[in-house]
Amino acid sequence: MLSCDICGETVTSEPDMKAHLLIVHMENEVMCPFCKLSGVNYDEMCFHIETAHFEQNELERNLERVNTRQYETSDNREDNTLQCRMEVNSSIHSACASNHPKISAQSLPKDGTLKHKAFYSENLTESRKFLKSKEKQCDLSKIKGSSYETMYGPPDCPFCGKIEDCNQDMETHVKTKHANLLDTPLEGTDRVQCSKDLELAHQLQQEEDRKRSEESRQEMEEFQKLQRQYGLDNSGGYKQQQLRNMEKEVNRGRMHPSEFHRRKADMMESLAIGIDDGKTKTSGIIEALYRYYQNAATDVRHVWLSAAVDHFQSSFGDRGWGCGYRNFQMLLSSLLQNDAYGDCLKGMSVPCIPKIQSMIEDAWKEGFDPQGASQLNNKLQGTKAWIGACEVYTLLTSLRVKCHIIDFHKSTGPLGTHPRLFEWILNYYASEREGSPKVVCTAKPPIYLQHQGHSRTVVGIEERKNRTLCLLIFDPGCPSQEMQKLLKQDMEASNLKQLRKFVGNLKHKQYQIVAVEGVLTSEEKVARKQASQVFTAEKIP
Repeated sequence: MLSCDICGETVTSEPDMKAHLLIVHMENEVMCPFCKLSGVNYDEMCFHIETAHFEQNELERNLERVNTRQYETSDNREDNTLQCRMEVNSSIHSACASNHPKISAQSLPKDGTLKHKAFYSENLTESRKFLKSKEKQCDLSKIKGSSYETMYGPPDCPFCGKIEDCNQDMETHVKTKHANLLDTPLEGTDRVQCSKDLELAHQLQQEEDRKRSEESRQEMEEFQKLQRQYGLDNSGGYKQQQLRNMEKEVNRGRMHPSEFHRRKADMMESLAIGIDDGKTKTSGIIEALYRYYQNAATDVRHVWLSAAVDHFQSSFGDRGWGCGYRNFQMLLSSLLQNDAYGDCLKGMSVPCIPKIQSMIEDAWKEGFDPQGASQLNNKLQGTKAWIGACEVYTLLTSLRVKCHIIDFHKSTGPLGTHPRLFEWILNYYASEREGSPKVVCTAKPPIYLQHQGHSRTVVGIEERKNRTLCLLIFDPGCPSQEMQKLLKQDMEASNLKQLRKFVGNLKHKQYQIVAVEGVLTSEEKVARKQASQVFTAEKIP
């Protein structure tokens, strides 16, 4: 709160104080109502009136008491007039300035004495005239303000000249209509301090804006990076990437132009019919592994292999993002060779990647996994969007293939390893271990294995003589030339290095697998579609 040094009135802020000073105390000076004496302060003026004009002042006090008794029972309008009268009488004592005629100080004798009767008569007449004029002014304007307002009349705005009924209305007018003028800097030290405060506030605001801009830029860069990483940056899909990469090979001299046109024609035909062209497929590896383990691998106690499965390598069109699609092709290639799944997969061939994208979109439209569809904007075709265990499960279930997801969401062994994952896969392939032959080709389909940033296909598991376990894994990132080395009759143990993964090799934070269990009935398919509205997985541990 701020207090006025002149009248003691308190206000809440500097703009209000400036408005008060401008309106109430603007260019006013204290003047004697009897002799026009001015240029002195309030206390000196009071002393002057009490000594030089004692009789006149005493008479007005008596008149005030008479007026008070006379108007005690008057109505509201008369009360207002009485209030104005009292304020006028009081103002005589307070020595505030007025506009009525006053006796000149030069008319007084030099010795400061004056006949009381003559002085009394003249000033009493003038005082009564002044009183009547102010009463009439109060009656006309109905002012209910302070004594200051009564003696000075309605205040006018120092900026635009508008007249208001009272000081409070004028203050409100100034603060609302001329707020910009009140906010101008002060003079002297106050101006310097205000300038420093404004400069500091401006610097703080600029710093805050800079931080927000930097945070927004970093968020956008991270978002665009994720979009590029997961193939959602609108840079085209399989077809566009295949053509761009083949053109680069031609420009680098690694591909003849005629080979480019031949591959382009094959790709367009494959896309038209929706079937993979088989250029990256390697078949017969499971049979070759069976022969190898029969005749070699003396350090292996038992090995269980999945049903026949083809390996599919990533190509120019999906390199860097197509591992999920390639692993689905591997899994589907095994199911298509298994008579148990002939009914639900009747007439199908291994689809190309754009066709797989279309099939997943159809499953979403059918009502499977709406949350996953929303995360990928319900669109896969024409993009390089990654897919994972949920999309593979959705697609298999829409084809009436019974499967489920198991989530190994945290490490279950030392140094971030997952021994429980190995144990689960062993139990999946080897229901009866004791008394079984060294090499077992099961009828179980391969397992889809997902972890952050990549997916692979588990096609078997070894049990070493020291009781340790080792997975046999097809990786779509492994070139077909390397996989074809496994087909040789004189295959060496070093060729298996790219397939073997021990417990210490799998140290990602989380792994998910999709395991196929059989065929769904139509009713079971509908039930699983409803269950996929809120996707859940079995968690281990």
